[in-house]
Amino acid sequence: MKLLAVAAHPDDLEILAWGSLCAWAAAGARLVLSVATDGAAGGAAPGPGLARRRAGEARAAAAALAVEPRLLGFPDGGLLPDRPLVEALGRLVAEVRPDLVMTHDPDDYHADHRAVAVAVLHAAGFAAPVLHMDVLGGTGFRPGLWVDVTGHWPAKLAAIRAHASQDPERFVAMAERQAAFRAGECNGPPGARAEAFRHAPRFPFADIRALVPPPPPLRPVTARAAGGGG
Repeated sequence: MKLLAVAAHPDDLEILAWGSLCAWAAAGARLVLSVATDGAAGGAAPGPGLARRRAGEARAAAAALAVEPRLLGFPDGGLLPDRPLVEALGRLVAEVRPDLVMTHDPDDYHADHRAVAVAVLHAAGFAAPVLHMDVLGGTGFRPGLWVDVTGHWPAKLAAIRAHASQDPERFVAMAERQAAFRAGECNGPPGARAEAFRHAPRFPFADIRALVPPPPPLRPVTARAAGGGG
């Protein structure tokens, strides 16, 4: 199984889907991670120096999965789903020949994220199904797939913290809240963590559940005696 994961910025995969990437890797999947922008606008001192630093952070995080990220180097903050971006992603899809492509949601809050999502849908075409990551905070996102990442949670936090230029503790806190909530949607036990995704079936790709790591284990709800609270 080959997974191509495409994000807009150097820390997006770490924040939104790193636990799941670890689960795929543990199951033997081949991972190809790509970042569309140079990240040069995401910090207190934007510019080429920040871009170099963020490239190093992306490589340090990905090294834990024995992966060298593909850094496409488009300008941070100005992405459009235009021909250069679609063609760059199309070349990547043609090279990797993935079984599944993962990227942002087309309704994500960030314009760069939305541009990548649309460009990936164009680039993937009939080559592979596309799985959309959760959005920051989960606002407006309606997941249809959940992945149990409880056992990979320390690795996810380490990957987020590898991006020291981004004040990572704020994202650690947000990820903790969101993953606990997503696990709760699955009736996960206390301490469980989950990441959520959405797949919009389109010809010829309908059911992709076999390509995704397992959700939190099912815990049947115990019926209460009559008269008990709701």
